[in-house]
This record gives sequence, C-alpha cells and structure tokens, in this order.
Amino acid sequence: MKIDVYSDFGCPFCYIGKRRLELALEQFSNKDKVTITYKSYELDPNAETNPDKTIHELLAGKYGMSVEKAKQSNENLANQAAELGLTYRFDTMQPTNTFDAHRLAKYAEKQGKGKEMTERLLQAYFTDSLHIGDYETLTKLAVEVELDSAAVLDVLESTDYAKAVRGDEQEAQQVGVQGVPFFVFNEKYAVSGAQPPDVFSEVIEKVWEEENEQPILQTLNPGKSETTYCTGDGCEVDSGEAKG
Repeated sequence: MKIDVYSDFGCPFCYIGKRRLELALEQFSNKDKVTITYKSYELDPNAETNPDKTIHELLAGKYGMSVEKAKQSNENLANQAAELGLTYRFDTMQPTNTFDAHRLAKYAEKQGKGKEMTERLLQAYFTDSLHIGDYETLTKLAVEVELDSAAVLDVLESTDYAKAVRGDEQEAQQVGVQGVPFFVFNEKYAVSGAQPPDVFSEVIEKVWEEENEQPILQTLNPGKSETTYCTGDGCEVDSGEAKG
C-alpha cells in the first residue's frame, strides 16, 4: 500500500496528523507492506525567512483576531499535540519560510533518509524552537540523521530540488489539495486533515481489503444455450454427451 502525505513543516496539524497515522499503522497487521512518501506543500510560499513577529502575532494578523485569541488557539493545538506525546512550544517558536526545509527533505529522501529528516524538521520547529529557514541550522539537523554536512550545504546554497518541491505543489493542485495534512491512499482514496487514528485505521483496512481481495467472476451466459466446455472428465457439446 502506498500513502502519499502532503504536509508543511510549519503546519501544527501536520505533525499531529503524522502521529495519528503512525498510531493507526501500528495496529495494522500488514504495516510492513506500507510505503509512506512525504510530499511538499507550503501553506505560505511568500512567508518571510526572518519575520519580526511572533507566531501568535502572525496568526492574529492572518485571521484578523486578537493576539490573546491567537494564543488561546495555539494553546488548544498544543493540548491536542500533548495527547500524542508531542510538545509544542508556541511562545518560543521561530516562524519562517519552509521552502529550503522542503528542499532539504527532498535531498534526504534521495539519500534514503526522507522519513528521518521529516520527523527531525517537525520536531525542530515545534518542540526545539529552532530556525528551520537557516542554512546552518538545517545542516546541523541533516547531520543528526546521518547526512553529509558539506553535501547538504551545497544543496542549500544552490537551487537543487527546487523543481521537486514545486512539482509536488503542482501535483497537489491537480489532485485537489486545499489544505494540509492531506493523505492519499494508493492514488485512489483521500483523507483530509489530522483525523483520529480510528478513521485512518478504517481507511487503511478498506484500501488493503479492496486491493488484495480475490476477483470473483460472474457467469453472464444469457438464458439456455448449448453446452460447449471441457472439464477434467471430458468435453460436452450440444447433446450433453461426453466427448474425448
């Protein structure tokens, strides 16, 4: 089974959705036959790399609410994350543009470290309050998942993997992604949002059963007709007498 996950490193529900999917897969008996691919998606492609506002202030400005209301909303998100063992530190979070983080994730995927890099970037942003738009920080995070620092810095200082990121985003538009996280199962079924684990479990079981069920053929012979087939006992034609 293939699961494509469209997400952004600055999206709080994306980390929550990732954990909920993982919890569902832990209960799935065929989890070793599931392949997860993380797809790039930027919630705000025009976000500043070094904004002079806190995450609370940015949220308040974006949705036209007070900073206090934004803090309350973020606190609610932190509580949801805590239920999954995740720690969100909104007060010290460093909002930034995530394009380079996505490029790094694409490079890491090419090196067989995509899952590890994705997890580390999410933790770095939401839990460790690190600046994931900064090249030095991204390089250190990459080294933690056993990527070569010099190679990573070369990637970051170039335009490498920019097309891969943009390709994912164009693909997201084509399949109708309007928000993240967005999960696509076997390029056939989609789940939008950080749904509870039981919802993911239901979808996983349904897709697995459908994709692996044995096809059952239905006989469509119209009405009565002459018998013209063979069995292990011989062949029958017209009169029904065994031949051969």
